Amino acid sequence: MYEVVVAINIGIFTILALSVNIITGYIGQPTLGHAAFFGIGAYASAILTGKYGVPFLLSLPLSGLIAGFIGALLGLASLRVRDDFLAITTIGTNFVVVAIFQYVPFFGASFGLSVSPAFIFGMKITYVGYLFLTIFLITLTVLFLRKLEKSWFGLAMGGIRNNEGAAGSIGIDIKKFKVVAFILGTAIAGIAGCIYAHYMTFISSVDFAFATSITILSMAMVGGSGTIRGPIMGAIVLGLAPEVFRFAMNYRMLIYGALLIFTMRFQPEGLLGERSLLWTNINKLFKKTYSNKETESGIKNDNS
Repeated sequence: MYEVVVAINIGIFTILALSVNIITGYIGQPTLGHAAFFGIGAYASAILTGKYGVPFLLSLPLSGLIAGFIGALLGLASLRVRDDFLAITTIGTNFVVVAIFQYVPFFGASFGLSVSPAFIFGMKITYVGYLFLTIFLITLTVLFLRKLEKSWFGLAMGGIRNNEGAAGSIGIDIKKFKVVAFILGTAIAGIAGCIYAHYMTFISSVDFAFATSITILSMAMVGGSGTIRGPIMGAIVLGLAPEVFRFAMNYRMLIYGALLIFTMRFQPEGLLGERSLLWTNINKLFKKTYSNKETESGIKNDNS
């Protein structure tokens, strides 16, 4: 059961890392407050199911829509500020959202909020059920991002990330793509929040503090932003790190921080970024293996 719980936590943060990657990796907008939308999705689902009797399967997309709507407001704000100023704006958003959860009685204030159990077709979801549900959502997210990368929308976002001025000069509507990127990223984070709330059965403002935003962003950056494989790898590595170093509990966060610093210093592209050392060697090995197979196949054909 312990392994299942760890896998669920890693799965939820994998979805979050993939979601923040849409904003930071695909369109190049700095965001340091992504946990706010994680929390908005969690609180939205907790209130919808607990106070208004909305079924879990309906609260799941609704949580994403609510988080995406508020994310659109942040996206609109991003049109007026850039770079460091946008990063500060997202940090401020995180603190404001956490303060609302902390002090407004409707959201449970400092006492937190109990979350009703989730049911699908009349059956209560078990830990194993949450694991399969999380894997299913990761699969859907990956398929969606693969479609996005190959579409005109994905090409446009890459153009804005690389050179915003050049992208605008060829007719790309920069404002629209920025806002839509924020909507998509925050909506997926809201869905992850819904899963988290019902899985934990209790949430509080502390769960969605600034430190959680840094964890989410670190997973995307350590793995390799701008790719699909990167955030997944980052979530697995940083999700397992606290468990692997549990024997050194007093120094666990020190080791965790050192790992982040080492990666950013020596592998700024991340572990599996496009130009990272590890990914480059994997590509070379794959090409060499493929070339050898083609050579062997050609020799067999000649002999026949």
